Amino acid sequence: MMASYFRSIYTVKLVYLVYSVCLAVLTGILAQAVFYIGPVPYTMQNIGIILSGLLLPPRYALFSQLLYLLLIALGLPLGAGFRGGLHVILGYTGGYLAGFPISATLMSILCRRYLAKKGLDLGGIGLREYIVILLFSAIAIVPTYVLGFLVFTHYALRNERLLMWATGVAQGVGISSNVLAILLVASIAVFVPQDIFIDHVIAISVAKMMIQFLKSRGIEIE
Repeated sequence: MMASYFRSIYTVKLVYLVYSVCLAVLTGILAQAVFYIGPVPYTMQNIGIILSGLLLPPRYALFSQLLYLLLIALGLPLGAGFRGGLHVILGYTGGYLAGFPISATLMSILCRRYLAKKGLDLGGIGLREYIVILLFSAIAIVPTYVLGFLVFTHYALRNERLLMWATGVAQGVGISSNVLAILLVASIAVFVPQDIFIDHVIAISVAKMMIQFLKSRGIEIE
């Protein structure tokens, strides 16, 4: 009986470790769906971040995105534009990367507490719960935006070319006088609609389908 219990615990931990690695790699793959609307590249990495939070308990969501950062730091080309190396982590987009583990963990905590209170799992959510979880995803991604803005601002105020590039983006929405407003638009505001209403919607939909599929195969996700 005791041996069976410990074997079950070991199996669950192993499954979560495998999922963590897969989601770290998936985040890197999604980083290559990239285009530039300014100095900060737009990628679909948010799908990987939110998926990590939805599918993994907090500690594993954290581990998954920390592993992603480690792989980049070690030189694997998993950053946007197939870039890797410590310079990617320490560059002007490094703040966003630093926020990934925090956002994934926060998403996991918010979602799990909410679903536990409702007595539901992700596979059984309706439209109301879906909208609430989408709102949670908007909250969870805030640390990534804040760190991204702070690091980008640090570099842009010391790099005329970067600041001019950001100014060009902000002018497109009618902002050109206030430097902080320019940097806020170029580093955060332009990404919010697509992040939340495309990336996060995709992540929640995929996570729901995955949970339903796994349950149909007798596999439970915490």
